Amino acid sequence: MKVLVIGSGGREHAIAWKLAQSPKLQTVYVAPGNGGTALSPHLKNVAITDVKALADFAVAEKIALTVVGPEAPLAAGVVDEFRSRGLRIFGPTKAAAQLESSKAFAKDFMKRHHIPTAAYETFSDLKAAHAYVDQMGAPIVVKADGLAAGKGVVVAMSLEEAHQAVDWMLADNKLGVQHNAGGARVVIEQFLQGEEASFIVLCDGKNVLPLATSQDHKRLQDADEGPNTGGMGAYSPAPVVTPNVHAKAMHEIILPTIEGMAKDGIPFTGFLYAGLMIDEHGVPRTLEFNTRMGDPETQPIMMRLKTDLFDVLMAATDGTLDQVELQWDRRVALGVVMAAAGYPLDPRKGDAITGLPAEAPDAVVFHAGTTLQGEVPVTSGGRVLCVTALGDSVKMAQHRAYEVLQGIRFDGAQFRRDIGHRAIKR
Repeated sequence: MKVLVIGSGGREHAIAWKLAQSPKLQTVYVAPGNGGTALSPHLKNVAITDVKALADFAVAEKIALTVVGPEAPLAAGVVDEFRSRGLRIFGPTKAAAQLESSKAFAKDFMKRHHIPTAAYETFSDLKAAHAYVDQMGAPIVVKADGLAAGKGVVVAMSLEEAHQAVDWMLADNKLGVQHNAGGARVVIEQFLQGEEASFIVLCDGKNVLPLATSQDHKRLQDADEGPNTGGMGAYSPAPVVTPNVHAKAMHEIILPTIEGMAKDGIPFTGFLYAGLMIDEHGVPRTLEFNTRMGDPETQPIMMRLKTDLFDVLMAATDGTLDQVELQWDRRVALGVVMAAAGYPLDPRKGDAITGLPAEAPDAVVFHAGTTLQGEVPVTSGGRVLCVTALGDSVKMAQHRAYEVLQGIRFDGAQFRRDIGHRAIKR
């Protein structure tokens, strides 16, 4: 059988890498893929991004299952297109993907269904947004209402930062946000104290299957300094998600969301990612929803997953997730992102990457922003690689990941040296 993974990032490389381990699969296509998936003998890149052309390819190649990685094709309605042609695809419909593609939709949904989240207001008027920031004070969170490749959230620690974020999102679109119908809008919300974790589940419209917990590091620099990014590294499991926090997240956030979507006539299928803020009392609140797996959380999660991912996703598209039990490697997986010079605002492209190691049983380098020039991988995006390793403890996984990373070179490479620091402190 053949499967198709849609996307070109590190998340898609990790999903395709895991799927390729299934003995049931003959070919794993990645559309459009990246330099890493091009170099892999087990994967085949397909230079297609158009939704209708992807569906045509799936028909022509008799693709048994398609998995959608990133948010943009979901917001463009790729799942609706495939389903209209009777093709098996895992992901949410365009209407359900609004949980991610519109921050305003998500916040209104949470308010309506009593899902714990931060207090907020939505603005399209620049003057009104600035006035609200002045009224509320800092720290405060400013979010673009639209897709922004993980960069549309600014946690402003000062009024100056908050006003700048409002201008970036409403006036000059410095973050390259893909605006929703009705033009530029921002959601401005209360700053929540606590520790963040990523809570990702699979949904088949009715049943929910949680994946291993994980935690990513959003800030560019060590000690959580510098601008927010799409994520500079992650590890799994996340010790902050205790059994008690896990139960609360399922019963107060995840299940009410799936039930609420069904009640609203928009059943949710696909990966649902709840970004949680967990306070000192172990109470989780929802920072945001993503309607796909996180990047870089996918890389450590896929390294730990022992169950055949193809079987899991076939059950998810059959509506039988309640019959699936996932097996996990007991070890910790930790991934460190290597980003391009100039990331996050102005990443440089075209720098040659050298020293990439062969895959090892306990370490894999997943590609994200790479392409091939001849046989040479070069940088082609902000986050370039995610060096991911397994270890018996967070400290050991961290040591192994940085050991592998040391040999990899490209000009201007940026990476944090403290991925996993919160778990180690615990």
